Amino acid sequence: MTLPNFIIIGVQKAATTSIYDYLKQHPQIYMSPVKETSFLEKNWDVEAIAPDIKYKKVLTLESFEDQFRDVTTETAIGTTSPNCHFLYETAADRILKYTPNAKLILILRNPIDRAYSDHLMHIRDAIDDKTLDDRLNSPSSFIIRKGFYAEQLQHYRDRFPSEQIKVFLHDDLRKNTIEFMQELYRFLEVDPNFIPDTTKKAQVSQVPKSKKLNRVLRNSETIAAPILPILKRLFPFKLREGLRSLKSKLLALNTENKKPQLSEEHRQRLRDLYREDILKLQALIERDLSHWLS
Repeated sequence: MTLPNFIIIGVQKAATTSIYDYLKQHPQIYMSPVKETSFLEKNWDVEAIAPDIKYKKVLTLESFEDQFRDVTTETAIGTTSPNCHFLYETAADRILKYTPNAKLILILRNPIDRAYSDHLMHIRDAIDDKTLDDRLNSPSSFIIRKGFYAEQLQHYRDRFPSEQIKVFLHDDLRKNTIEFMQELYRFLEVDPNFIPDTTKKAQVSQVPKSKKLNRVLRNSETIAAPILPILKRLFPFKLREGLRSLKSKLLALNTENKKPQLSEEHRQRLRDLYREDILKLQALIERDLSHWLS
């Protein structure tokens, strides 16, 4: 049974998709075909899984093992599960149970920018219609809570050897992507001189012009799910592909050209909210994070 020997445990909206692509390019690294495998996050056997067809992730041990069946000569075997950091109380125990020796990689982004990017993603993907004020006024908002890094990181450090955990900053990725990746390659003990193609960027934050149209387009497959077998019999494959292409074009036409900027009022509220945690975090990782508060 082959399981990963390294895991990107977080965080969401910190370029984990791009990093996954850069890791896949390295000849000594094998990445799970499914980018985000959620198996290690919590015990799905006792969780109620939403019947949303978009939620098809790797949730069972069998499907998790299946992700690594094609490993051949690669020495670094990995997966990304960016909610492991947020769901640290359950995820740490599951990692200890199934992959206790795996190297844990954490990419941290300024929590203010991370929260806003996550908020925009929820709008883009028609997950909900909440405003940023709604999220800031809700103590239970996952988008806001995911930015409290210090307690989450300390939980992992209390359970894993320090040399098994490596914290990277999203700031460094933006400054010099190649240097960032080569440091990551060194941590994984593969050839650090490999240079990945970093020209393609993933997960660009965008918002729709019409939220109503966006919701209809984004949820069209979910709405059609009960009659999907009938539609497949009635409509040939080429026609279905044409409809998918039309959907993509309509989504593009309904997208604003520019990403809306975070207002200074909201930035200050988020800054005040995260200030204490940022100060704790910079002491934990021994990096100056004052620019996150400026």
